[in-house]
Amino acid sequence: MRILSVVGARPQFVKLAPIARAMRGAAEHVIAHTGQHYDHNMSDAFFADLGIPAPDVNLGIGSGSHGEQTGAMLSGLEKVITDTTPDWVLVYGDTSSTLAAALAAVKLHQPVAHLEAGLRSFNRRMPEEHNRVLTDHAADLLLAPTQVAMDHLADEGLAGRGVLVGDVMTDVLYQVRDRVADTPLALDAAVDPGAYHVATLHRPDNTDDPERLRAIVDGISKVDTPVVLLAHPRLRHVADRHGIDLEVGAITVCEPLGYPELVNAVSHSAGVITDSEGCRRRRSCCGRPAPRSARRPNGSRPSTSVGTCS
Repeated sequence: MRILSVVGARPQFVKLAPIARAMRGAAEHVIAHTGQHYDHNMSDAFFADLGIPAPDVNLGIGSGSHGEQTGAMLSGLEKVITDTTPDWVLVYGDTSSTLAAALAAVKLHQPVAHLEAGLRSFNRRMPEEHNRVLTDHAADLLLAPTQVAMDHLADEGLAGRGVLVGDVMTDVLYQVRDRVADTPLALDAAVDPGAYHVATLHRPDNTDDPERLRAIVDGISKVDTPVVLLAHPRLRHVADRHGIDLEVGAITVCEPLGYPELVNAVSHSAGVITDSEGCRRRRSCCGRPAPRSARRPNGSRPSTSVGTCS
């Protein structure tokens, strides 16, 4: 059996890691990288740090509007699927890469499996919500991480395609957390373990409105412990365009971290300020291990407002 995994953004690389390990010796596994995330810390480092084989195909799509990215991916992935003739196309999460791969596959009559199916924010302003809903309705097999996600699928008439498989990101988090527990922090900031917050900010609803972004930065700047803001290049660009200084008050701006370094930074922090589901999971999983039954997130996505998880 030949499985084509399509990934493009760093949360998908994390989910790919255990899948790639499981595929060894069990199936022919072809990995296609759309290039949605393309700089070293957001792409190459994840493959190296998590032991993922180098992609067989890299489309190198790069940045652009949602429409530009999705259209370019759709065209490139159509050729990849035609050339590799997979038995299944496996898509991950809720990015433009996910939707483009699902559309390309179904139009070529190739079966599609969606890992992390059934998650819903019920916020139609989020591009990710459209990506995940459309992918679920196009896919043939829906691999759900939680019972809540299974319930969402049932509410949409998709229960017959759903399988409850658990959350692969949780397993990766525990493995990496234990591996890096005794390594030094890789932060370009003078902070003491347990006495700082990690912050990330990336959702368009929070970054693209200058007044909202200004208000969020102002709020974070007033936190009573140092805040390490791991600033994505896009956030820096938007802030510069609007004349917003990110490094104010409690905030120290740092480059995004590789995955093991990020897990280590989060596990030693006092808390996380984020609009990222991935960071929320890292914080919830980086404390004392919970019983296996308690390790799953609740199946719904966070709102686009920034919250603190500690």
